[in-house]
Amino acid sequence: MSIVTPERPPAKRTRKPTGLFIPELVFFEPDALNYPKGERIMEWVKSRNIPYRMTTSHNRITNLPGETEVEQYKIAKRTLVVGLRKTLTFDQSKPSADYAIPIATGCMGHCHYCYLQTTLGAKPYIRVYVNTGDIIDAAKKYITERSPEITTFEAACTSDPLGLEHITGSLTELIEFMAEEPLGRLRFVTKYQHVEPLLKLKHNGHTRVRFSVNADYVIKNFEPATSRFEERIEAAGQIARAGYPLGFIIAPIIWHDGWEEGYSELLEKLAHALPPGIGQGLTFEMIQHRFTKTAKTVIEKRYPKSKLEMDIEKRKKKWGKWGQNKYVYPDEQQTALREFITERIFEHFPEAAIDYFT
Repeated sequence: MSIVTPERPPAKRTRKPTGLFIPELVFFEPDALNYPKGERIMEWVKSRNIPYRMTTSHNRITNLPGETEVEQYKIAKRTLVVGLRKTLTFDQSKPSADYAIPIATGCMGHCHYCYLQTTLGAKPYIRVYVNTGDIIDAAKKYITERSPEITTFEAACTSDPLGLEHITGSLTELIEFMAEEPLGRLRFVTKYQHVEPLLKLKHNGHTRVRFSVNADYVIKNFEPATSRFEERIEAAGQIARAGYPLGFIIAPIIWHDGWEEGYSELLEKLAHALPPGIGQGLTFEMIQHRFTKTAKTVIEKRYPKSKLEMDIEKRKKKWGKWGQNKYVYPDEQQTALREFITERIFEHFPEAAIDYFT
């Protein structure tokens, strides 16, 4: 009689966590080294043997490596520039907040649809600013001028600051500053899970942390070099347990085959993964996919194999505040997207609020 030894089931492969951003090349403005933050970043760069160079201005980085424009773009996204923020007049940031607070420009993610593709033009490298004291002083003036109204500041208009926090510590400074401001509020959105530096900060509920989420199809096809959905949701639970106001941005909402199932699954996953009772105070923002003709040209050049649909004939023109027409979905599709996703949100989070659909 032969003895049959049952085969062991194959071990599940555990995926490595999404790592912190480590630049491959760093530029410093000389004046940046006169600030403690600049000195700390230089020490951090040297301790990791990262090549660095000096530059006269964070706006004039030239001669990046790479034989083609696409190669130079990819290298630029792995290049960090450390400088001073000289313009301390803040842009408006509707509908997210009253003003954009500029602590960084550029992002290490490779989201095909991102509007930074065109707004940053030929400067896709990542810039961080070491004179956060000046930036905070400017924010204080805005708060004072608008008193007794509350003034809100968006820290993620031109970057994903959480993805840079291990290098700069700038979010920590802003959160702790806003905690002491009765009329000041901070907001930022992220696609990264690295929230550990923020969990023990004194924030007094004055900072809302939002996570960008989407249907599985969108994340897998159009969001390279960002944290996985599961990592973002785990981080959202940590943020909620740390007492921060929490929100989600579903953006860009993309019409694709099976979109109803995709967005249904998204909201169902959120409901299962988040701590019980999280709906109170939870916010959602919804932004449909849009693009300009310039963005279409740039995206097709930088991501030639992208599946991103940008057929102008299938879209509706919408005036853009920077002088270019945007192409959004026709009204019928917009309505279907907004109503369907709104219903799914309130099905799972009846106490949540939807800030806007645009």
